[in-house]
Amino acid sequence: MSLLSREPRLVGAALLLLAASCKRGEPPGARPVSSTAIITVGALSAKPPAPASAPAPVSSAAPGSIDDNLPFSPTGLKIASTALRTWIYTDVGPKRTRYGYLRAGAVADARGPEIKNDGCEGGWYRVNPRGFVCVGMGATLDLNHAVVRASDVRPVRGQALPYVYALAEENPPLLYFKLPSAEQMQDSEGGDVAGHAAAWRERSRGSGLLTMLGELGAPPEYLQQGAKLEKPYGAKQPLRFLYHAGRASPDSGFAMLRVFEWEKRAFGQTTELDLVPLDRTRVVRPSDFRGVELGAGEGLPVGFVEPPFAQRYELRSDGQFAPTTTLRRREGIKLTGVTRPGGMMEARDGSWAVEATLRLIRPRTSFPSFATGDRKWIDISIREQSLVAYVGQRPVYVTLVSSGRGGLADPEKVEEATVRGTFMIFQKDVSSTMDGDEDRSDSYALHDVPFVQYFHKGYALHGTYWHDEFGKIRSHGCVNLAPIDAAWLFEWTDPAVPPEWHGVINKDRGTVVLVRP
Repeated sequence: MSLLSREPRLVGAALLLLAASCKRGEPPGARPVSSTAIITVGALSAKPPAPASAPAPVSSAAPGSIDDNLPFSPTGLKIASTALRTWIYTDVGPKRTRYGYLRAGAVADARGPEIKNDGCEGGWYRVNPRGFVCVGMGATLDLNHAVVRASDVRPVRGQALPYVYALAEENPPLLYFKLPSAEQMQDSEGGDVAGHAAAWRERSRGSGLLTMLGELGAPPEYLQQGAKLEKPYGAKQPLRFLYHAGRASPDSGFAMLRVFEWEKRAFGQTTELDLVPLDRTRVVRPSDFRGVELGAGEGLPVGFVEPPFAQRYELRSDGQFAPTTTLRRREGIKLTGVTRPGGMMEARDGSWAVEATLRLIRPRTSFPSFATGDRKWIDISIREQSLVAYVGQRPVYVTLVSSGRGGLADPEKVEEATVRGTFMIFQKDVSSTMDGDEDRSDSYALHDVPFVQYFHKGYALHGTYWHDEFGKIRSHGCVNLAPIDAAWLFEWTDPAVPPEWHGVINKDRGTVVLVRP
């Protein structure tokens, strides 16, 4: 087992997680120490939004000093990640722990080297807004490094999916590490490669998929003249054939940094720097479902439309209701709580809907002790398949989720049940790869599951690109969110992930998560 819908593994002895629902592989970093062991495709580069908090004070400590990890004024020096995870440490000593990590291609302000020691011969550098990175196999000062150049597209945060995603077909794609010629593709794949690619293009044009992907330009310069892609440190290094590294598993999902055209065929370059023929995949159309953000003075109940052709009504002056527009399936409606005979419910915009057509998320009748002041917390109901984000006792966001297929079973006995209780978010990843047992009928190998927030062992809130059934139990134990909801919650919860970072660890100050029946 490695890492997807239930059980991630945090690296380091102190953070080893033993659950089995969403799993994560061991990431690379500096030498272990004894105490810790819809994006625009093409030439895209999107920076995530900065956290909406007051700016932290800037350190005035002299270069070369080990200060209290306050942000510092940029010096012009940059450090770049060449690993799937380049760990950012709290300090440079033997008892250091981890703040978070950078992803391959990320470039951060640096200062240093602060110190060189047995744990880092290349030197420890301070990075903003805090922490130390070791220059070595996972980090470099050379911004022209092959992995940095190939991984320069940053994930988009705060909108929906951070990358373009694709799911493998039953006949999954080969993982090319260089641009193959038409003859090499035919030799490697067999069948009618050109015909298959042309048919895919025609279907994609008719379905609007090519419009979604945008213009397919030429391959990037670093792939010209038969150049091979170097894998990020920490990525799997399978045995390579002449042009490719074998076939992906049929249950794979991929995140694409860019797409382009080569030999009359659309290719995607994945975050692990493989080249994937898109005609051997199903490019993902992100779910357009989203929850309801509540403003000042607004609250519960909120209703989500269940039938596909429910009606919105207006109340006429004669006291009769007249239909006006059709409501979309799963459309969220802010309600006032005012009702009329016949099961009519008033919306905050003055319109009316039939209660029987709505899935209602009602106000709480009581609150837990921690729901005070401005404290953020998340309330998840397995029976309702709902999530409500609160500030104190004020709801600010309401949506539908998909929790574990085990329903209300004991997760100690039924692996696919979601754990219940009061927890705290202790780690957040912009994306994280998850997979399941290969010997199970529902195995999976989903790369870059978006906006992952771990709250207990391997249980997490995370975005989902492989299904659109929010409001129904569906997962292997985690709490599945629609992409827009996952992106919103990721930026709202604590701990905050700094703009250039890909993940953060904080076991003391995360947002509370209550999971109840």
